[in-house]
Amino acid sequence: MSSTEPRRTALDALHRSLGATMTDFAGWDMPLRYGSERDEHNAVRTRAGLFDLSHMGEITVTGPGTAELLDFALVGDIGGVRPGRARYTMICREDGGILDDLIVYRLDDTEYMVVANASNAQTVLDALVERSAGFDAEVRDDRDAYALLAVQGPESPAILASLTDADLDGLKYYAGLPGTVAGVPALIARTGYTGEDGFELFVKPEHAVELWQALTKAGEGAGLVPCGLSCRDTLRLEAGMPLYGHELSTSLTPFDAGLGRVVKFEKEGDFVGRAALAEAAGRAASEPPRVLVGLVAEGRRVPRAGYAVVAGGEVIGEVTSGAPSPTLGKPIAMAYVDASHAAPGTEGVGVDIRGSHEPYEVVALPFYKRRK
Repeated sequence: MSSTEPRRTALDALHRSLGATMTDFAGWDMPLRYGSERDEHNAVRTRAGLFDLSHMGEITVTGPGTAELLDFALVGDIGGVRPGRARYTMICREDGGILDDLIVYRLDDTEYMVVANASNAQTVLDALVERSAGFDAEVRDDRDAYALLAVQGPESPAILASLTDADLDGLKYYAGLPGTVAGVPALIARTGYTGEDGFELFVKPEHAVELWQALTKAGEGAGLVPCGLSCRDTLRLEAGMPLYGHELSTSLTPFDAGLGRVVKFEKEGDFVGRAALAEAAGRAASEPPRVLVGLVAEGRRVPRAGYAVVAGGEVIGEVTSGAPSPTLGKPIAMAYVDASHAAPGTEGVGVDIRGSHEPYEVVALPFYKRRK
């Protein structure tokens, strides 16, 4: 196989047997959709959807000094995460630019799993290896050790409960526990990227097809459908969740992205980017940077990433993500705009779509929030 050919997950043949439209995503051949992306989106919102997320990058860090290493390498208080819990955090450059946003699972006292975005997995791995110098910890590339399946949507707890005796009722959001699902050993995590309740299941690649088929059968009566990356994007957009390469990049600090809360200056010791991030926090307090807001179209034209946001004939920001919203029935977008135009209900804001200034309403994020 040449280096230019995309990698394939353990579920590749199954996706093709289901008639999936495949696409190259971050060097992986992944299912974009199986039929109607709108139907897949609505299934997750109202029933349940099943995703293959095996392209994500799992990095295991072990050893007595693991907590100290991750506290140094990442911006969050990782040592303060209790075993069995997970935390959303970021890894930044020395200048404060975001290398990636991550979920870190603490598996036990001295073992953590860092899950990176597929497009940044090698970058994150390289940075962790470099930053591990001097710490009593080992950084291990486990991308080939896992397949990752996700079942998301209001019916997902009942579907999963029919296949496991794990304590799902006691499993909190951003927590994980080892168990078996349909007889398959798995790390069962209550996490997701859709705005719905749901679970992500880390298993050995050789068990992926067996588990997918078991979940599909268990979900037949609940309306579960296979889902591709296309509806995953519209689901996360409605939920106001940032996507690396769109809302996050090396040119932005967490404070520029409105996510300064993930930076924990109060933790002990130094961490990569501390000085630059302290300066960024000060700038954000005195001169607010552009603010990430939601935009809802008054018409039918769809904004796309890179389109200018305008007001009074002036450019006041830029769209980072945009798509038709199946739930709202209108085009929506996330955009960074000048703080003076960021308040919900601000009038006179539009998006330049091929020379035409289309009117948009400024709203607070998220566009959609599930009922508890």
